Amino acid sequence: MVVSGQQRRPVVVLYERIADAIHEGTYPPGSTLPSEPRLAAELGVSRPALREALLLLQEDGLLSVRRGVGRTVNDRPPRRGYEHIQPLEELLSTGSPLRVRPLLRAVEEPTDFTTQHLLAPAGAELRFWESLLVGEGTAAALSQEWAAAEQVLDEVHPAFAAALRAAPAPATSMLAVLSAASRGVALTAHSGVTATLLGQRRGEQLGRAADTPAVLVTQVVRVEDMPILAAKHMLPTGAPAMPVLQSN
Repeated sequence: MVVSGQQRRPVVVLYERIADAIHEGTYPPGSTLPSEPRLAAELGVSRPALREALLLLQEDGLLSVRRGVGRTVNDRPPRRGYEHIQPLEELLSTGSPLRVRPLLRAVEEPTDFTTQHLLAPAGAELRFWESLLVGEGTAAALSQEWAAAEQVLDEVHPAFAAALRAAPAPATSMLAVLSAASRGVALTAHSGVTATLLGQRRGEQLGRAADTPAVLVTQVVRVEDMPILAAKHMLPTGAPAMPVLQSN
């Protein structure tokens, strides 16, 4: 299924309207966005929908929240953090493994997140997988994963491209498919960890309140210098502990 501009998730369309306004200079770097009521009125959208889009823009490094000031436009994307390559369902397993419950398997056009992290050109078609990680009947995490455009994968990692085309069992993550297809292929990954809130939509998916504190892990996997997979993993309060490997 191809998700066109009119079929895409409403929050993504709203996200891009605001991101376009930032890139076009309507809200230049360092400027402060209008208040939520005013911005919602200007855009003709509800405040809950606007709040969700603003949260995504903040997570992707386009906006920052300054106490007493409001939401300001960043000068440049934030730096990324620790490195580790392992499917999240394995990384979070503590005794009993987590199961992957597919929510959506689709093809989407690039957003600012995938343009930045997958270097995806306008008009590209990117596979998008959204999944819940479930353990003992409770949703432990929400994962959103995007693969690079098929022509890029065919060139830099044909085994991964073939594995995605083979329509693997839906109850798996994209990173697990990549790991299984990468025997003999050197992968590198960069991840960042940010404290945030779930927001309305993801709160509903995880069965939690919208204002539940959460940890957002962004992840980019590369073959040499070419990014081939980008992901967002949302871990709400109470999720299994995530080990972080550090070395010097």
